[in-house]
Amino acid sequence: MKLAIIKYNAGNIRSVLYALERIGYSATVTDNAEEIGNADKVIFPGVGEASTAMSYLKKRNLDTLIRSLTQPVLGICLGMQLMCRYSEENDTNCLGIFDETVKKFKPEVIGLKVPQIGWNSIYDLKTGLFKNVTDKSYCYFVHGYYAAKGEHTIATTDYVQPYSSALHKDNFYGVQFHPEKSAAVGEQILKKFIEL
Repeated sequence: MKLAIIKYNAGNIRSVLYALERIGYSATVTDNAEEIGNADKVIFPGVGEASTAMSYLKKRNLDTLIRSLTQPVLGICLGMQLMCRYSEENDTNCLGIFDETVKKFKPEVIGLKVPQIGWNSIYDLKTGLFKNVTDKSYCYFVHGYYAAKGEHTIATTDYVQPYSSALHKDNFYGVQFHPEKSAAVGEQILKKFIEL
């Protein structure tokens, strides 16, 4: 099983590697098109800012490469947001794999803190990615922007309002939470992704 983690200027790759090791897999961290294209599964993680990340991907033609992948791809946090059509974060056109728009939380209405940092539940779980995951399981989130709910939503979370905590279209999956920091539930989701 060849696993590739897309290397770009966004943090959190190390913790994804460790999480994969904990469930018995090793992965190659790479920005090499051939290595990514030949992998059985591709993980597109990220912590950072949308416009900087997109310009880095474009400079290296990784934007075109990601869109063209046919094997299962998992975007995590910023990775999932970049797979959407557009992000309000610095007015960024993203990869457009999912038709959803990424918006900034407007918490002043209810006095919640932004970014959302900490544990929150995921519900209305759909697709094999959440096989054996109990509805309303808790996962770990760190984000100030969210993907609106739409036709590709496969899990929902409430913070300020309901939003997409996971998306799926064809071979592309995205999770807003960090499975690598979400204890046993997160490990189960990573395992299911690898088994897809």
